[in-house]
Amino acid sequence: MPSSPFAAELTQRLLQTEALLEGHFALSSGLHSPRYVQCARLLQHPPQAAWAAEALARQMETPCDVVVGPALGGVIIAHELARALQVRALFTERVEGAMMLRRGFTLAPGERVLIVEDVITTGGSAAEAAACVRALGAEVVGYACLVDRGGAGGLDAPCQALLALSVPTFAPADCPACRAGEPVIKPGSRPQASVEPAR
Repeated sequence: MPSSPFAAELTQRLLQTEALLEGHFALSSGLHSPRYVQCARLLQHPPQAAWAAEALARQMETPCDVVVGPALGGVIIAHELARALQVRALFTERVEGAMMLRRGFTLAPGERVLIVEDVITTGGSAAEAAACVRALGAEVVGYACLVDRGGAGGLDAPCQALLALSVPTFAPADCPACRAGEPVIKPGSRPQASVEPAR
C-alpha cells in the first residue's frame, strides 16, 4: 500500500495520545505482538477524531452514500468520516456470531457503502461487515481505516489507510515474550481466536 501523506502526522498523534503501545499483546486473531494500536485513545478526543476523519475523506476517490463501521472499533470513525463526507453513518454488530445491522438501521438495494475500521489487522471484521451489506443488496465501493496492520491487502475492494504499519506477530508457541515469561495483555474488544501451536 502506498504511503499516505498523513502517515507521519497520524503517527505523531497516536504517540501524543498514548495510542501506540509497546508490550506483549494478544490480538483478536489469537496471535501475539509486541506492539498494539489502541485507536480508542486517539478517538476519545473529538478534535483528533475529526482530524483523522477529514484526512481519510481527503483520500477518498470513490463516492459513497453510507459509511458502515463494524462495532466496536469502527463506530466512532464511521460517524466522523460520514460527517466529513456528508453521508449517513451506520454500524454493524455481532449477533450470535454473525455481523448484522440492528437498531432499525437498513440499507436500500444499490446504495454505495464504504466500510471503515480504526485498525485493520486481518481484515476479518471488515469482510464480515461487507458480507452483511451485500446481503441487503447494497454495494461495497471500498474500505478505509486509520491504520492498516497488513490485512487490507486481502480485502475484495480498494482500501484507503492513513498509516500502514508493519508489526511482527507470533503464534503463542513461537512468541519470544511468552518464552521470556512476560504477562500477556488482551486489549481489544473481540473474543480471542485460538491459534494452533506451531509444530
